[in-house]
Amino acid sequence: MSISIKLPKADRSIYAYELNDALSLPRPNGKFQSRIVYAAAHVVVDPWANRDPLADAQIDMEATMAYRHHLWSLGFAVAEAMDTAQRGMGLDWARAQELIKRSIQEARSVGGTVASGAGTDHLLVQPGLTLEQVEAAYEEQCAFVEGLGGQVILMASRALAAVAKGPEDYERVYGKILSQVSKPVILHWLGDMFDPALAGYWGHRDTSAAMDVCLRIINSHADKIDGIKISLLDASKEIDMRRRLPANVKMYTGDDFNYPELIKGDEAGYSHALLGIFDAIAPVAAAALHALDAGETARYHELMDKTLPLSRHIFQRPTFAYKTGIVFMAYLNGHQSHFRMLGGAEGARSAIHLADLFVLADQAGLIADRELAVQRMNLLMNVSGVN
Repeated sequence: MSISIKLPKADRSIYAYELNDALSLPRPNGKFQSRIVYAAAHVVVDPWANRDPLADAQIDMEATMAYRHHLWSLGFAVAEAMDTAQRGMGLDWARAQELIKRSIQEARSVGGTVASGAGTDHLLVQPGLTLEQVEAAYEEQCAFVEGLGGQVILMASRALAAVAKGPEDYERVYGKILSQVSKPVILHWLGDMFDPALAGYWGHRDTSAAMDVCLRIINSHADKIDGIKISLLDASKEIDMRRRLPANVKMYTGDDFNYPELIKGDEAGYSHALLGIFDAIAPVAAAALHALDAGETARYHELMDKTLPLSRHIFQRPTFAYKTGIVFMAYLNGHQSHFRMLGGAEGARSAIHLADLFVLADQAGLIADRELAVQRMNLLMNVSGVN
């Protein structure tokens, strides 16, 4: 049965879009074998909490955990309390602790894998801030995650970016923290397109010079580093760094523009993955990754490549607003009952942007229930004054 919906264009005209037939995918069985793949998961807000939605929005923990179980069931590991969960952009350290603790408990209940972000976001960036305070903040958060038996993702620090005078300060701070962790961590290099406060990270605005500093730190502490996730949206830079890593240190792609080719790899190696887009494209990505496990590279590309236009749309500038598209996808597909976000971030993208997202999601085979998705899309269009 054909289903259509009226949607707006950027020129303010309205057109009828006819949805594709639902994509039939086999249910994945077990974790991926050839790649380690983390989906950075979003959080679901409690829409009935009578709190300030900008400063004190509350998390619906049951719905948030249900989505993590959805990701585990498809074979993904979960990267918890990361920027996809609006860490430092609505999710503070106090609520992140609750989220991390609960996720580790839930992961154990189903044999799922979870790694959790540890950073310095409870530290106020202000005049007089010292490197010692940055180190103490990192130590506190790492100790919390490891105290629960969890694996640390060592997040990039706005505080360190603000106070560091050069590369030697990064080497000092990372060296101290890495010397103290009890098991290998995943480093997290987030480009300033994701967070402008991280401009000049590793002590250089030039990416090649910054990479040299980061690689010095990795080589000096390779036994304490499981891998590094880089989100620079530049495939050539990731490949360059991947080829320069010590043999025991993994590259986790964070490139939401080029992930199919980077995960597939080349004659010199491949990237594992830690991506926010996998939250939104999980069913199709899971089928693609299981095809890759089976050596079916044509099927892998057939499925994964179809998701790329959607990902590039969701992560278009301003890139940090990508969380809006991630949560909207979960709402369209019935994983949550509403389209509300921490800090009111549901308003960070236009009605035109979300209408185009709907079309790209359908073309990628990512609309699970066409009737429900159309009903919810129409609700958004109505409140946006489109219909």
